[in-house]
Amino acid sequence: MLAIIAAVGFFIAFLINAAEISTNDTFTSTNIMLLGLTLLALRLGGIGAGWSARGRRR
Repeated sequence: MLAIIAAVGFFIAFLINAAEISTNDTFTSTNIMLLGLTLLALRLGGIGAGWSARGRRR
């Protein structure tokens, strides 16, 4: 789930950068890309991964 949100954030950052949309200092394309990288790092770190199969028994 976090990876999908990060991908959407990267797409929004690309649109802001490609269309040269003037935004305030909070919503610049760089800040949105950094937020996406943070979400990807959390996903790779194991946060938001859902249920693990370690607790299952045969």
